[in-house]
Amino acid sequence: MKTEARLFVVVTFTLYAFAALYGWWTWYDSPVGQMEVIGFTALLLSATLCGMVWGFLAFVARRLDPRPEDRADGEIAEAAGEVGFFSPGSYWPFGIAASATLVGIGIVFWMPWLIALGFISVILTACGLLFEYYTGARRLGPQ
Repeated sequence: MKTEARLFVVVTFTLYAFAALYGWWTWYDSPVGQMEVIGFTALLLSATLCGMVWGFLAFVARRLDPRPEDRADGEIAEAAGEVGFFSPGSYWPFGIAASATLVGIGIVFWMPWLIALGFISVILTACGLLFEYYTGARRLGPQ
């Protein structure tokens, strides 16, 4: 986690520096001497969000044992092993994407009934993905 925390601290301070540079540049380049507020605020908020992620990762890193990538003497072979379980052939992610597309189309054309239908279908397909291996023919474990 220390590696990720270091990455986010660099990104955080880089975004703060870019925000300061952007604010100065737009103020200097403006004929009326005003700074462009929207871009400056977006850069500040992005830097603050990265700072929050950095703080969380640094907080968690203190409580975990150092991983191989966090140690200078760490070897690649130490990180080998099972990464996790990945579904080999699930159609539920396609259903979630189609449902999210339905919500997006409803928002673009402002059809509240389509937005509601899309949200309901997103919830149902997400539940299908979540419980895919708990029920039915693909059930894992003792049957």
